[in-house]
Amino acid sequence: MSGNRVEGKRVLITGAARGMGRSHAVRLAEEGADLILVDICESLPELEYPLATPEDLAETARLAEKHGGQVVTSIVDVRDEAALRAAVDDGVAQLGGLDAAVANAGVLTVGTWDKTTQKQWRTVLDVNLIGTWNTCAAALPHLVERGGSLVNISSSAGLKGTPLHLPYTASKHGVVGLSRALANELGAQNIRVNTVHPTGVETGMRPESLHALLVDGRPDLVPIFLNALPAVMAQAVDISNAVLFLVSDESRFVTGLEFKVDAGVTLR
Repeated sequence: MSGNRVEGKRVLITGAARGMGRSHAVRLAEEGADLILVDICESLPELEYPLATPEDLAETARLAEKHGGQVVTSIVDVRDEAALRAAVDDGVAQLGGLDAAVANAGVLTVGTWDKTTQKQWRTVLDVNLIGTWNTCAAALPHLVERGGSLVNISSSAGLKGTPLHLPYTASKHGVVGLSRALANELGAQNIRVNTVHPTGVETGMRPESLHALLVDGRPDLVPIFLNALPAVMAQAVDISNAVLFLVSDESRFVTGLEFKVDAGVTLR
């Protein structure tokens, strides 16, 4: 599918090197967006799965550029406020402006409450919550004059008490509070702020220990993770279609929304 639902819009996406971030980039490019793509492109010791590589980010850019738009990439850690702001300012200078930002970068640790470390708390909150704030803060100076859209990727765990990853669930709830508050504060500037809440999605964020922990340790908790619809996982593009709507002018009166693309998992 290619069209012009976001023709000429310039959009920042974090965590863009693979997974949902890559999917958002390609979907928005298909519909006419120019992109600023950032990713840390290195792994973190607190995580049990590898993060993306510089090659992954270059591949995302290649896939997006096929649709004719401009793409600027930057390797930067969303936890580094100054570096992120500099990267965004540089990208905006190259593209001539900014219309939206998608705070997609996120990490997940797994463990029962008694196995969850301070280091895990710090890493998850710094990336998922402070990193989302840093993304908004880097984008906002470019949006306040003309309005725009902030799309913050939360999770089904941002709406229900999903166990066995306490820092993640807390951080994703925090993203909702941040976004609601910003939606109120920025409404007068015609800046819309919304959250997207995926169920499980096939991406590189795959902590293998979660399945074992559930099946072997806490089978009583398995129902919390089950979707209402007959699908184990959503596809990344399903989430990207929600992002596309929220970036586009089709959602011009949509703000403060918790947009569930969760196959009904939060109904359970």
